[in-house]
Amino acid sequence: MMRPSVSGYGLRAQWHAAAMVLAFAGWSAACAHPAVTTEAPTAAFDRTHQPVLGPPPALVMPAVLRRELPNGLQIVEVERHNLPVADFILLVRTGPESDPAGKPGLSSLTADLLTRGTATRSATAIAEQEALLGVSLRISSTWDQTTIALHTPIAELDSALALFADVALHPAFAPAEVDRAKQDRVTRLIELSDRGPFVAGRAFDAILYGSGQPYGRPPLGTETSIAGMTPGDLRAFYAAAFQPRNAVLIVAGDVKPGDVERRAHALFGGWAPQGSPAGTAAPGGASGGASAGASPPATIYLINKADAAQSSIRIGSVGVARSTPDYFPLLVLNTALGGAFTSRLNQNLRETHGYTYGAFSDFDMRRDPGPFIAEAEVVSAKTDSSLLEFMRELRAIHDTMPAAELSKTKRYLQLELPGDFETTSDIASELIPVVLYGLPDDFYTTYQLRVGAVTQAEVQRVAQRYIDPGKLTIVVVGDRRSIESPLRATGIGAIVPRGPSGEAIQP
Repeated sequence: MMRPSVSGYGLRAQWHAAAMVLAFAGWSAACAHPAVTTEAPTAAFDRTHQPVLGPPPALVMPAVLRRELPNGLQIVEVERHNLPVADFILLVRTGPESDPAGKPGLSSLTADLLTRGTATRSATAIAEQEALLGVSLRISSTWDQTTIALHTPIAELDSALALFADVALHPAFAPAEVDRAKQDRVTRLIELSDRGPFVAGRAFDAILYGSGQPYGRPPLGTETSIAGMTPGDLRAFYAAAFQPRNAVLIVAGDVKPGDVERRAHALFGGWAPQGSPAGTAAPGGASGGASAGASPPATIYLINKADAAQSSIRIGSVGVARSTPDYFPLLVLNTALGGAFTSRLNQNLRETHGYTYGAFSDFDMRRDPGPFIAEAEVVSAKTDSSLLEFMRELRAIHDTMPAAELSKTKRYLQLELPGDFETTSDIASELIPVVLYGLPDDFYTTYQLRVGAVTQAEVQRVAQRYIDPGKLTIVVVGDRRSIESPLRATGIGAIVPRGPSGEAIQP
């Protein structure tokens, strides 16, 4: 999990949200004080030089307290008493990577059903109680994890935790609700399948890893796989994954350790395994995937989306696991390359050339090696030019990073860290990788020092080791009729037509 690296939609959403906040702040100030004027400051501000950044504020993390119930459920807690609220996350160490062959989407569909009824509460009753208590209950399933997250005021703690535990431990998987959830998912898949970014991401994973491997299968499933799932499939997956020894209860907020343990024991102490533990298949390469054996030369896999006004570009390779000792050099490398608004990719493709609203990159570190990916949505007429600029930056990152850029990148990472711990929800979320990947409890307190220690030589070493421009998987979704010839003329790699799920098709 690379801290500043997020999915494309997440990064763009952050940029747009920031712009909206700034605009709203200015509008609010103008409305609140329409007649107020201010005198010029006594000392003129020197606008010929950029402001000098001060030292990064130190992050002082409260102690991380750990306990374990007799049934094996671990409890990880951080106290924060400035507001009467608390966050609870039940983290289950199983996600889409454990979907059985032929049933992609089972993990995420199981997660969707948790709030659609328990043995004693209907889906409507769950929603009504959530609204009545003023609490937030969120469930998600992503690589390596399924999480049930509760945000609650302390005044409603007893009722909120009762709802939280009921949803986690007693899902009903009623046939009518299963059918409704399946219909919702199929409708969503049909809608997404008409969107170039979704098609590009799905095909990239399938081509890179091989569609028969866990990381090559779509985590949301397919229309066929979802339609074929039964309540029995969901119950069996739930029983295998949701076991106390496969779970951690993360707590942050205005609670005391003894009180948390007492409540956890009362609510989860009777939780016992119901079936065989879920196994995790190795997500390594399969025949036909780019990760199988020796990496093939750079290849452009072209997926037709007739008359598309833009092209979706995905470029990458199999990256590294979260356990890599190169985490911090890769963090600095990726931030400079495509992990921030001022990164090289975005400055080149957006600011300099105007080909896209945003270009970025990510090392998606998971339990097993996830993908390195660089991506953008570009205007169709500039697909070939955009790809050339991508490749230019992926080659240039191999050179020694200038000292000023390295310093700026490290300072960016150091200065943003404290803002990630502003709320109890933030704290609980930031503890997820700590418990999921076995990071030391002082990971965040030493984070700024370890970022600051990254050298030019380390950044260059990891760039040359993990980014090979000559052996990249390139997926382009766009209007084949207009972009194929220009792409071929770039000479970057052979053009291979593929279907919308990355499957082989006749040229």
